Amino acid sequence: MALHRRTGSLASNNIRLTENQVHQNKYDRINESTAKRPEEAYKREFYESFEPVSLINAVATYLCYFILTLFGYIRDFMRRNNFEQVHGANESPELLDFVPLYQDFDSFYTRNVYRRIRDNFNVPLCSGAGSVIRIMERYSTDDNWTFTYTGKSIEAINFGSYNYLGFSETEGYCHDQVKESLEEYGVGICSVRQELGNYDLHSKLEKLTAEFLGVESAITFGMGFATNSLNIPALVGQNCLVLSDQMNHASLVLGIRLSGATVRVFQHNNMKDLEKKLRQAVIKGQPKHFRPWKKILIVVEGIYSMEGSIVRLPELIALKKKYKAYVYLDEAHSIGAIGPHGRGVVDYFGLDPKDVDIMMGTFTKSFGASGGYIGGTKKLIDHLRTCSHSTTYATSMPPPVVQQIISSMSCIMGKNGHSELNRITKLAENTRYFRRRMNELGFVIYGNKDSPVIPILVYMPGKLAVIARECRARGLAVVVVGFPATPLIEARCRICLSSSHTKEQLDEALSILSDIGDQISLKYSRLPLEERISPYLTPDTEEQTTNGVKTHLNGNHHVGNGHVKNGNHNTVINGTKQQLTNGKIKHH
Repeated sequence: MALHRRTGSLASNNIRLTENQVHQNKYDRINESTAKRPEEAYKREFYESFEPVSLINAVATYLCYFILTLFGYIRDFMRRNNFEQVHGANESPELLDFVPLYQDFDSFYTRNVYRRIRDNFNVPLCSGAGSVIRIMERYSTDDNWTFTYTGKSIEAINFGSYNYLGFSETEGYCHDQVKESLEEYGVGICSVRQELGNYDLHSKLEKLTAEFLGVESAITFGMGFATNSLNIPALVGQNCLVLSDQMNHASLVLGIRLSGATVRVFQHNNMKDLEKKLRQAVIKGQPKHFRPWKKILIVVEGIYSMEGSIVRLPELIALKKKYKAYVYLDEAHSIGAIGPHGRGVVDYFGLDPKDVDIMMGTFTKSFGASGGYIGGTKKLIDHLRTCSHSTTYATSMPPPVVQQIISSMSCIMGKNGHSELNRITKLAENTRYFRRRMNELGFVIYGNKDSPVIPILVYMPGKLAVIARECRARGLAVVVVGFPATPLIEARCRICLSSSHTKEQLDEALSILSDIGDQISLKYSRLPLEERISPYLTPDTEEQTTNGVKTHLNGNHHVGNGHVKNGNHNTVINGTKQQLTNGKIKHH
């Protein structure tokens, strides 16, 4: 039996156990009392919804893809026999005996599925990514193989950008600070950090980031994707084990693959499955020779951008302490977006930042800039400064981008006389309101009730194209995502909320989505109304009337485990009054 024992730091891949330590490992036992029970780990209510797809929708979606595949093979047959013109990339006739340059299925899917709805992707903009954007108008005469621009633009409410705190703006304090830095430093640096690309602004940003996160030190990088993919190989390697969440981002997956470490995937946000794999890793050790793993690294995200879910961090930290593992937390979508001070999931749950070994995040979302960071102990950051390819070979972050991050982060922290905590409060209010209204309308939405990422389940590829085109035609910009970025039967329309969205813009978007949902039958939810909206009701007396639905709350109201307790909730739907008492509905 080989028991993992945390004896080294993340700053070294060459961890060796002494003979006494190995001997001690044989008799070391896991202390079951070190991990709290799940219900004791949370200081606040934690509610997430993932309504399963119905059988009829699953069958219909598979049938859609079967028909698309059948017609795809027919059209490929016509292209090979010159009945139809070939627009896509093909293998050169002179190279047919060589290894194919294009994978057959990938090319088939691109030609016959993706191409049909290609007008909804790579949409060109001609404005800033604020609450309202301008989309360049274009059309295709050859079934989306090529596009022609008309020279005109369409104004639309922006529900697709990751502009969570509204700092992607063309005026205001941050804009003025960036303009001054542009005049002083210029645009580019033309060097790496370790040569002539280390400016005073970079050091200022890293100190500010460490203070914001509540860690000893921090390091910044010019690209968020590379922050994961090029730094994970500097932290783990051979004879290390990585436990990765099933829904982790592609940058995390790529970084783990490049590291050469052994990887095992656990079910999304399932702490029981994670503990099972942790226990097996600690007891059995490495395959074949059963030696202890040098390191066990758990890799998760704060907010999962496709699911809208929030990591169960209190339980995760309890497991980390129990099994002596490390935690790598990717806060790309959560930093700035949640928590009373905008400091991500650690702030959201009220935990100690020191309990997270590697705190990673990006500046591309809440801060309205680009790049990424890693925060942790000084020893960890010093190791990354010398061993990370992203530091050694990547060009430094441009000064105007650095200044944008410094200015926006200072606003969140209340420095320099500019406090923007109201942006965080406004985003939380918009999130609760929009999620509750979408549930009232009958849509199936995924994720945590406090997550500003709201996936609307569409399922079928045909409806995916319709909702994107109809929204754009009515002045609403949304993002649609399908296979292979999502499971085959879980295509979705993803909404990203911002603190810059006004109540009027939210209501207009809800009205547009409701109309389209009625037209193409997108309101799939089969859950009772009270079960869908109860997590979003507050203890205060509340009355809302929207689209014929009136909600009124009397007395003290408490939500526990997603059900209504200790209060009466009156709802009027289509002229019928219903009273909800202690989670049960009564008809009048």
